[in-house]
Amino acid sequence: MSAEQNKALIRRLFKVQEDVSSGKADLDALDKILAPDFVSHYKRLSDQQPDREGYKQVIAELRAISSNVRYLIEDQVAGEDKVVTSFIVQTTHDRGELMGVAPTGREVAGKVILIHRIEGGKIAEEWGLGTIGPRLMRQRLAQELEQERIERERIEQELRVARLIQQASLPKDVPQLEGWEITPYYQPAREVGGDFYDFFELDDGQLGLVVGDATGKGMPAALMAEATSNMLRAVAQALGSSSPGEVLARVNETLLARIPSNMFVTCFYAILDPKTAGLRYANAGHDLPYVRRCGDAEELRATGMPLGLMPSMSYEEKETILGAGESALFYSDGLVEAHDSKGEMFGFPRLRGRANRRVAYVTSGSQKAVQPPLELPCVKSCAPIGASS
Repeated sequence: MSAEQNKALIRRLFKVQEDVSSGKADLDALDKILAPDFVSHYKRLSDQQPDREGYKQVIAELRAISSNVRYLIEDQVAGEDKVVTSFIVQTTHDRGELMGVAPTGREVAGKVILIHRIEGGKIAEEWGLGTIGPRLMRQRLAQELEQERIERERIEQELRVARLIQQASLPKDVPQLEGWEITPYYQPAREVGGDFYDFFELDDGQLGLVVGDATGKGMPAALMAEATSNMLRAVAQALGSSSPGEVLARVNETLLARIPSNMFVTCFYAILDPKTAGLRYANAGHDLPYVRRCGDAEELRATGMPLGLMPSMSYEEKETILGAGESALFYSDGLVEAHDSKGEMFGFPRLRGRANRRVAYVTSGSQKAVQPPLELPCVKSCAPIGASS
C-alpha cells in the first residue's frame, strides 16, 4: 500500500469509531481494519487489554460513557509501513463515569498523537500519547475537592446544631443555697463532645448534682448526653431523695435499650443535703472528683461500670461530710487531658496539686492550651465546681 493509502486507512479507523459511537456501525466493523494479531501499546482505559478484542471492548465502554465522538485531524505523516497522526478528539461526557469522573454533560476535548504500523492492508500495531487522561485527572481532583468542601460544610452545620443542643441542655440557673456557693464552668471545644452537668431539686430541700460524659464527638455524643441527663433528672426526681446508686442502676437499664452499641456514658451522681452538709454519691466510671480538706485533696471513690455497657449493674454508694471551708471539684476528662503548647498533658497529678492549693485549671476539651487559673471558692461549705469539655 502507498503512503496515501495508509493514511486513508487510519482516517477510516477514526470514521468507524465515530460511527460506532453514534450507533451507525457495530464493533465488528473494526475487524476489517485491525489485523487479527493487532496489538495496542496505548491504553485509553486502565484495564484495557492490548489485543484486538481488548481494543474493541474499550471502544464499547467509551460509547457507554460518552456520546458524539469526533476526530479532527491536524496532521498526518506516513513513511514505509507507519503513519503518524496528530488530531483532536472531542466527545460529550454525558452517559457514565470516566476515569473516576462523574458525567457532567460537558464536552471533553484533548490532543492525541498516534503511531500506527500497517501490515497487509490492516493496522497491526499502535502507540500513542494523549492529554485527555491528565485533564480528566484534574477534573476528578476538582470534583473530589468540591465533595470535601460539601462534607466539611455538612459537618460544620452538624457541629453548630450539636452546640445548640448542648447549650440548651445545660442548666440555665445555678441553685442558690444559703451558706453554699456553686460555680459551674463550661467551655465547649471546637469539636462538640458529650460532656454534661446538671442540678435538680429533690425532696426535703436536697439537691441532685450530676456530671457526665458520653463517648464520641459531634451530634451523636451531644444527643446521647442530653438523653442521659434527662433520664437522670427524671429518675432521680421520681425516686425523691433515694440512693444515688439506685438512680444510676435504673438509668443504666433504661439507657441500654436506646444507646448505640459503640457508645457508653460515664457519670458521677451525688445528693447534697445543705442542712447536714452530707454528700451521698455513686460513680458510673467517671473521673474521680476531689474534696479539699485542710490543704489536702481527697478523692471521692466509688466503683461502678459506665452506663449503657452491661445490664443488671450495681453501683457502690458512699457518703462524706463537707465541712466549713472545704471545697469539692467535679470535672470531665477535658480538664486532665488538656495539653500545653509543648504537647504535654495536664494530667491528674497537676490537677490534684492545684486542688490542694485551692486553685484548679479549667480547660476546654480541645486538648490544647490550658486556660487561666480559677480560684476555688471557700466559704462556710462549698459544693462542686463543674468543669466540662
